[in-house]
Amino acid sequence: MAAATRLFSERGYDRTSVQEIVEAAGVTKGALYHYFGSKDDLLHEIYGRLLRLQQDRLDGYADADEPVEARLRRAAADVVVTTIDNLDDARIFFRSMHQLSPEKQKQVRAERRRYHERFRDLVAEGQRRGVFNAATPPDLVVDYHFGSVHHLSTWYRPDGRLSPQEVADHLADLLMRALRP
Repeated sequence: MAAATRLFSERGYDRTSVQEIVEAAGVTKGALYHYFGSKDDLLHEIYGRLLRLQQDRLDGYADADEPVEARLRRAAADVVVTTIDNLDDARIFFRSMHQLSPEKQKQVRAERRRYHERFRDLVAEGQRRGVFNAATPPDLVVDYHFGSVHHLSTWYRPDGRLSPQEVADHLADLLMRALRP
């Protein structure tokens, strides 16, 4: 997985052969095919591992016994940090989605939609309780925040002046300020 992720991120999914992956990983094609039925399955698992990580963390924040504004802020910052911590995965995610088989694209979109809906539910809860401004539809709030998150792989540099947590805090603060009543 690590070798494939690095190669897909550097060269692109379509320009990386199975042979290059097994050589970089130091395994045989048989070993690769023991765990993954195809290169498409490998790409699908790269998507799946990041989505599962982020969904598990979001569920923990959403279910916490805290005020909704604390839960949303933590979730908003976490998706930034986990995206930066998995920048190669994120880069692949947005560059190669169209190269998955139609069935796997459908699965990934459903998983991503589930994540966005859970995040949106936090926004809607805060709006219902009067904690957040209700003028902006929750779906648009989600699109606003995730537009920033989805572009991290195009501009964030680990050697830049802001740490992942600092970027996360700034973006979460922007979201929370936008939601103030």
